[in-house]
Amino acid sequence: MVFDKKKIEKIEQAKKVWERGPLKDELDRSGEWKKDFSTRSGFPARRLYTPVDLDKTEWDYEKQLGFPGQYPFTRGADANMYRSNLFKIRSYGGFGTGKTTNERYRYLLEQGVREISVAMDLPTQLGYDCDNPLSRGEVGKIGVAINSLLDVEEIFDGIPVDEISIATTANAIGPIFLAWMLALAEKRGISAEKLKINIQNDVLKEFIARGTYIFEIRPSLRFSCDLVEYCIKRGLANVSPINYCEYHIREAGADVVQGISFCLANAVAYMDELIRRGIKVNDFPRPWINITAGTDFFEEICKFRAFRRIWARMMKERFGATNPAIMGLSFRCGAQGSLYTAQQPLNNIVRGALSALVQVLGGAQAVEVHGYDEALAIPSPESLRVAVRTGQIVAYESGIVDTIDPLGGSYYVEALTDAIEGRVRNEFEKVETMGGAVAAIEQGYMSAEIGKSAYRQLKEMETGERKTVGVNLFKTDDPLSIKLFRTDPGVEQGQVEKLRKLRSERDDGRVESTLQEVRKAAIDGLNLVPPILESVRAYATVGEICNVLRNIFKEYVAVQY
Repeated sequence: MVFDKKKIEKIEQAKKVWERGPLKDELDRSGEWKKDFSTRSGFPARRLYTPVDLDKTEWDYEKQLGFPGQYPFTRGADANMYRSNLFKIRSYGGFGTGKTTNERYRYLLEQGVREISVAMDLPTQLGYDCDNPLSRGEVGKIGVAINSLLDVEEIFDGIPVDEISIATTANAIGPIFLAWMLALAEKRGISAEKLKINIQNDVLKEFIARGTYIFEIRPSLRFSCDLVEYCIKRGLANVSPINYCEYHIREAGADVVQGISFCLANAVAYMDELIRRGIKVNDFPRPWINITAGTDFFEEICKFRAFRRIWARMMKERFGATNPAIMGLSFRCGAQGSLYTAQQPLNNIVRGALSALVQVLGGAQAVEVHGYDEALAIPSPESLRVAVRTGQIVAYESGIVDTIDPLGGSYYVEALTDAIEGRVRNEFEKVETMGGAVAAIEQGYMSAEIGKSAYRQLKEMETGERKTVGVNLFKTDDPLSIKLFRTDPGVEQGQVEKLRKLRSERDDGRVESTLQEVRKAAIDGLNLVPPILESVRAYATVGEICNVLRNIFKEYVAVQY
């Protein structure tokens, strides 16, 4: 315990005197401006926090707080945090063709971005080529269209891929994205060991939150783990082969507790599969979480702190990890885009600034703010520049990076961190009793709970219980005052023509031979990354590779529960 019992009793008595005196006088004069004070996820916010609130939970400094870079990692994954390693400014982007995306990436790098996160269009994420009838109308819309290695070569033309960090939301096609990057590096004479790549590769959350799945659940889990296993055995230490994803779970409507709990359950499913394959826990890759940063300031900051502590305890107690690098959790963050509004879009600049503060005060390793036009279109260059500058102002002007975990020790922050941890443990255990993440997904539990939470939030917005400036509070009828970015409507036809040209010029015999090796590896239960890499080198397309696997793994058909 940190607190002296006699001092605690003295504080408790002094608080009662304050409540009967100055506080009562204030409430008699003005009352309180709303009835219930709580966080977005329903954690009560008391009027005032003192050491008494922590003493009641038998709060212990070493057990619950400790020091940065050491167990239980509440205060940060690294010992010296930003004083040694300033967070990366990252940006998620891509649209149209490889050429247009290359231009956007060059622009972002000129603005000081040090991590490019590749946004792929919907057909690519779902393993379809641009000439597939199901791709019609979606090519290049919400991300860049990638059919083959040829598109990847265009995307990164002139960009030093060995000098920056490259991330992607590739989930159902994670191993194919890795193969593209390895093949690109080979063609440039760059050692694979020099590539700094972060691949989301968390396909389980697709079944409960985002929907860009391809194969049935268990083969999908196998496919994701093939990528992780390959990187571990190949010794690709700079490749993060999986980023466990809380981000899309929250964006689908989950609250803070569900976001952490379901993400943890999914992570355990991957780790159990890797252990089954003979991978030792201390050889796991450095754990990264792709995570949201909303605008409920203290709840979001405490979420980061609770997540790190829960992770460290789970790795130590459940998996027997002793490697600090495996117990310390790193965060790749993004502002919570679902909180950005189409109404009064310039208000989103402030939401982005709040989010940036949350990410840094929460101890993130990579920080992203969205463009203020996020709710309306692919961000314009101007909105992206404002987003990047927001993170840079926090980094270089705010002073909050000068000391580690400056909110640590706040009575409210520590009490809320503990409360989040407690609820997360209960929800996580509920999933465990169902048989773990895969079983819970198959039973429809996670999707149903997220749906209930999303509905509850919508009703709160409609009734005005949840206040959003410009939407249900301080509304105006002013016309849209910003210029939106528009993609070229001719992208789809151009991509189809480029694909046809590729197919007419490549060695079809070689392509077919490599696809047969992919098929054989899938049937025999072998790691699929090596044969996919050979297919990518031969300029097989994402659709051709995925069609081979569809015939063996079968496509997942969503079940209505």
